[in-house]
Amino acid sequence: MMSRDVAWLSCLQLLCGMSSLWAYPFRPPLDLDITPRTTVLSNGLWGCRRFSGTALNYSTLLLEEEAGVLYVGARGALYALQADNISNFSRTIDWEAPEDQKQLCLNKGKDNKTECFNHIRFLQRFNSTHLYTCGTHAFSPLCAYIDDKDFRISSVFEEGRERCPYDPAKGYTGLLIDGQIYTASQYEFWSSPDIRRNSPNPTLRTEEAPTRWLYEADFVGSALVRETVNSSVGDDDKIYFFFTEKSQEHSPYFSHSRVARVGRVCKSDRGGLLTLQKKWTSFLKARLVCSLPDYEFHFNVLRSVFVLEGLRTQDTVLYGIFGLEWKNVKASAICRYSMTDIQQAFDGPYMESQEDTSAKWTEYSGKVPEPRPGSCITDRLRARGINFSTDLPDDVLHFVRRHPLMAKQILPVGGRPLLFRRSVDYSKIAVHRVTALDGQTYHMLFIGTDEGWLQRAVEVKSQLHIIEELQLFEGPQPVDSIVISQKQMSVYVGSQSAVVQLPLSTCHRYSSCFDCVLARDPFCAWDGEECVEITSHTDRSNLTQDILNGNEGCENSAADDLVLHRVRSVMAGDDVLLQCELSSNLATPQWTLHGQELQGYGLNSGYRIGTDGLLVIEARPDQSGDYSCFALESGVRVPVVIYTLTIRHDLPPVPPIDMTHPPHQSGTTHRTAQTSNRSNLTLHPAPAPHPPQLEFLSLRNMEAMYLSLITILGGLCLVLTVVLLYVGFCVQTRRGKYSLRAAAQAERKRSGHMELKTISSQCNGKVDTHDGLLQIVPGEAQASPNKDLPPAPPLPPPPPNSESEYTNGLSATLPSVLRKMNGNSYVLLRQSDGDTTSPLYYSFTEELNRILEKRKHTQLCNKPDESSV
Repeated sequence: MMSRDVAWLSCLQLLCGMSSLWAYPFRPPLDLDITPRTTVLSNGLWGCRRFSGTALNYSTLLLEEEAGVLYVGARGALYALQADNISNFSRTIDWEAPEDQKQLCLNKGKDNKTECFNHIRFLQRFNSTHLYTCGTHAFSPLCAYIDDKDFRISSVFEEGRERCPYDPAKGYTGLLIDGQIYTASQYEFWSSPDIRRNSPNPTLRTEEAPTRWLYEADFVGSALVRETVNSSVGDDDKIYFFFTEKSQEHSPYFSHSRVARVGRVCKSDRGGLLTLQKKWTSFLKARLVCSLPDYEFHFNVLRSVFVLEGLRTQDTVLYGIFGLEWKNVKASAICRYSMTDIQQAFDGPYMESQEDTSAKWTEYSGKVPEPRPGSCITDRLRARGINFSTDLPDDVLHFVRRHPLMAKQILPVGGRPLLFRRSVDYSKIAVHRVTALDGQTYHMLFIGTDEGWLQRAVEVKSQLHIIEELQLFEGPQPVDSIVISQKQMSVYVGSQSAVVQLPLSTCHRYSSCFDCVLARDPFCAWDGEECVEITSHTDRSNLTQDILNGNEGCENSAADDLVLHRVRSVMAGDDVLLQCELSSNLATPQWTLHGQELQGYGLNSGYRIGTDGLLVIEARPDQSGDYSCFALESGVRVPVVIYTLTIRHDLPPVPPIDMTHPPHQSGTTHRTAQTSNRSNLTLHPAPAPHPPQLEFLSLRNMEAMYLSLITILGGLCLVLTVVLLYVGFCVQTRRGKYSLRAAAQAERKRSGHMELKTISSQCNGKVDTHDGLLQIVPGEAQASPNKDLPPAPPLPPPPPNSESEYTNGLSATLPSVLRKMNGNSYVLLRQSDGDTTSPLYYSFTEELNRILEKRKHTQLCNKPDESSV
């Protein structure tokens, strides 16, 4: 019995250990899970230009800065757009697959809606007069030359099966360097992935036996790193390929079946003389690690890379977007690597395959032949008579053939990601260097998501600060390509439906000094009056910018001029919401009353502080005063709005209004004119009738009017009751028994359901200055088309020339759109059966529930209507 318990306990521990590997979501370090500071919807984009032709899938972009042209490869077409304004007239080349080729594609079982078209996958500059392009051509790839002057195909089509993949969805990357084409993909749908040099001769490719160099690889990018520049050893330029493949190493985690890799070949590689003929003699690969070491959480799928070249090879850095293997979990991480660490990995120990053991690959501990396998030709080798790869000894080539994998893993700078975001799948990245006002060079990251958002971020002290996130499209669609133009100061984004051009920065969006400085945008600075781009100012002595901390340089008095002032007037015992709209997602609200900070979290404090406002509960006269809302961000407190709240025991007196005088006259002038008019009535004939006065709105007249309305409504209810009894009697006579009691019970059940609806002017990102209203609508309210109830009597108007609001009963101004959650989500404040809100954000729902439950038995009648609320 004891052994059985021990066995069950061991199984339970094993299951718990396995669940810890799959545990997600978890709470990552707060400095990694970064929230974008501001969110801009598609209808609020500044300086946005779009291009959309008759084609789809604008995924291949080629920018030529000097010519000012943006070339676009789409599905069945190519475009030449003006880089300064892509929405202007463009030149087009229609290149669609013929119908007979589409039919052959269908016969292969391919999709006629996505695959049986000519998707442009390769578009690059070939020489000074021509471009070179390749397309899938309905699963029969073709390539052609384009005359850039006339923008037309200037040659016969070439066979493209060695240069372009058949499948438009397969990972693919290609470079055209010094007249030679380097590509990597799974070309034919029955072949294995391959890295090739296709033109001119000699053609090279990777090896498949006896050791598979690439194992179901999915390529995402490639880059040329010119190491011959300022090289003291005469080393060759290298081409790096980035991909994800099946793991070949031993891993303690059974779920990690795929790993991210970087592969390398020498540009001048010619293959071997006898061994590795027409094969790479310099191919090596190493693992890219992007993980949270404290959590043993690994991002193994590489989605996008960007190589930012430096003045020296050692200054070149690599940025990569990584994701999870699990298809049903959305998460992304961004890691940065140095070229020095990548070079050290390729200069380190090798791995070897042990065919007679259970382990896949282990570190090689034997002797390494000379010259070092996988290295490029250097001056030292040339001195030994080894001028080309065909001169390498066979033992070196045999070693390379069996040892393509390096043992040392490449870790990110700092040992962890720059950014980790839950519920977001990043799809593309581009990086740009910017020199700020302090003379330091910062890296600006432009990150696209799978739902069509673009995030602008700046790297500061090995951490990312996301300046803003921009919604580029109305409907979700992935960002397929990003290109940056320093000359045009624009970023171009390609997607399924269009190409979008945006400015690198929109400094004029920031309306105050604090907003400009807190944004921490390297392009922007405050000049004393407005937020401007620093590149447009030669004299920068009067500009203010703080990228490192984002909280210095602005005077507190500069924010006082932008503070909103509002007036509220409510009855004692009512509830009122004072709104505080914060423009930054990183800011938190702080409320003060007469300069003293409010702590609105106690049960008996009388206040509730939420993300969008302050709720005053059962207002008391001693709670009258000036309420100030401040936005706290980066240690800076910026005033936003000031409310003057007045809490009364009775209705305020309403002075009579003389409509014969213009409203700009003073109260004394009004009274004098009224006295004069009344005295003239006895001396002159009666004047023409004046417009209706508002004097009848006195308390006594209002009480009489209310009694009259109640009498009329009572009479109507009596008549309706008689009619309902008569109709019920007739129905019972014709159709059998009818239970009026059951109908009344059902009616009471329906009337018991009450719903809080928020009527607000904020919708789709548009903000109105008027406050919304909270309306209580009974669940039974079914308006009859023939029997309309008379409207409720008007309430006394507010005093003239004041932004006041008089409310009675449950009163609040709740927004229909609350603060953002993780950038893109919203929470609606709503009261209904079974409705719940996110636990991540505090709302006033629970408090309103308590108030409604309390007042349901004291103030509200059994069948309330809109006029009684």
